[in-house]
Amino acid sequence: MYETLSDFLNYLSVERGLANNSIDAYKLDLNHYVANLRAAGVTSYDAVTYDHILNYLQKLRKSYNDASVARKVAAMRAFHKFLVREGITDNLPTADIKVPKKAQKLPKSLSIKQVRMLLDQPMGAGIGNIRDRSIIELLYSCGLRVSELTSLDIEDIDLRNGFLRCFGKGSKERIVPLGSYASEALTEYINKSRRHLAGKHRPSALFLNSKGRRLTRQSCWKIVKKYAEKAGIKEIYPHSLRHSFATHLLANGADLRAVQELLGHANISTTQIYTHVTKDKLKAVYEKTHPKARKAEDR
Repeated sequence: MYETLSDFLNYLSVERGLANNSIDAYKLDLNHYVANLRAAGVTSYDAVTYDHILNYLQKLRKSYNDASVARKVAAMRAFHKFLVREGITDNLPTADIKVPKKAQKLPKSLSIKQVRMLLDQPMGAGIGNIRDRSIIELLYSCGLRVSELTSLDIEDIDLRNGFLRCFGKGSKERIVPLGSYASEALTEYINKSRRHLAGKHRPSALFLNSKGRRLTRQSCWKIVKKYAEKAGIKEIYPHSLRHSFATHLLANGADLRAVQELLGHANISTTQIYTHVTKDKLKAVYEKTHPKARKAEDR
C-alpha cells in the first residue's frame, strides 16, 4: 500500500508539477490515512469501504480543525481517483464523500505601527542584524511567503531595476517590485553580511545561515518571532507580514487585481478576503468619528 502511495507522490511531482511543500503535505496526510486503514485491518485498496472512510473522518474531526480535515479529505479523494485511473483498483469508496467547507477566517495583520516596531528591532551593524532586518523588510515590502523568501537565489534579485523573481505555489513564477527600503536593506545585506556568511563558498541561496547554507523556513520564522517578542507583539504568524502587506495596500487605495498579482493568487476570490478586513477598519473609523454613527450616550 505504501509503494502505491509513492507512485502517487511521484505522479504529483512529475506530471502535475506540484511544489515540494505541497507534495510533503500530501505525503503527511496520506501516510496518516494509510496507517489508519492498516490499523483497521485493511490490506489492499480493493477492501476499503465507505464505512472505513466515515470512521476515519470521525477520528479526524476529533483531533483536527475544519481546514485540516478538508485538506486531508481532498488528498484522500485525489489518491483514490488516481488508483482507479491507473487501473490499480476499481474501488472508489470516496465517491460520495464531500470535502468539508472551510470556515472563512479573516487574516490577522499587524498595524503599521507594529510593523515599524518590528523593523526597528534588528538594529546595529552586526552581521545577523543586517541579515534579519533585510528578511523582515522583504517579507513586508514584497508580501512574500516565508517559503518563497527562503527559496530565493542571489540571481533572483535585480537591484538595478528594483525587482525580484520568486516562485510561489505550484512553482508559479512571479515578478515583484522592490521598494526603496527593501532595496537598501538587501544591498547592505548582500555587500556586508552575505559576503561574510558565504565565506569561501559560492552558494546560490540569497539568505544564508551561520554555516553559509540556505536559511530554512523554520529558522526564518524563528527570527521573525524573536524580534516580535522584543517589540511586544504577541500574536504573530508566518503569514502576518504577508497579510499586513495586502491589507495596507488595499487600505491605501491599491487595485484588487494588482494586489492579486503581487501576492501570486491564482484566483481573485482568495485576494478578496482582504477587502473584508479593510471594510471592517473603515467601519470602525466611521463609528468612532462620525457624529451620526455614535450612540446617544457617547455624544
